[in-house]
Amino acid sequence: MNDNNPLYIKWQVPEYRIPDRPKIWYHAALVLVVVLLFTCFFTLENWRPVFLGYQSNFLFAFIIILSTIIMIINENKPPQIVDIKIGPEGIEVGNKFYDYDRFRNFSVIYKPKQSIKNLYLEFKNPVTPRLSIPLRSLDPLKIRNFLLKYLDEDLERTEPPLSEQLTSKLKL
Repeated sequence: MNDNNPLYIKWQVPEYRIPDRPKIWYHAALVLVVVLLFTCFFTLENWRPVFLGYQSNFLFAFIIILSTIIMIINENKPPQIVDIKIGPEGIEVGNKFYDYDRFRNFSVIYKPKQSIKNLYLEFKNPVTPRLSIPLRSLDPLKIRNFLLKYLDEDLERTEPPLSEQLTSKLKL
């Protein structure tokens, strides 16, 4: 790849970030699951079970149990490595190709003191969630300059999205 006129920028990232969770996080999560399941099947007045009554919430209990099972399965599965390729035609993330026409804008957030170096791509379709790609060891300015040829930059985004900040704080 020629640095003066690169046709493509390629790198690899893990499929998802593995949070560093202390043991107390797992204890708190277990307590939360038990409390939520308890509230699904018992009323707070006189601690009566309402299993067959209309007040019990089986769907919520099913969602809690299913979410817990998914988290346990994902906890023991290492993330796969995904290839990222940015070129003149669009952006390839793993096996998915996104043409630049699908994106509204992009932003690069680089905060070395907070260990944040990410590329965010907003889709034109409001239902499609934003694409967040860690830049790892790449130069954020190089990515920004490359994408400016094809997309508008969102200069108002100076912080990671709130959803990403909460995910990081809660270690999800």
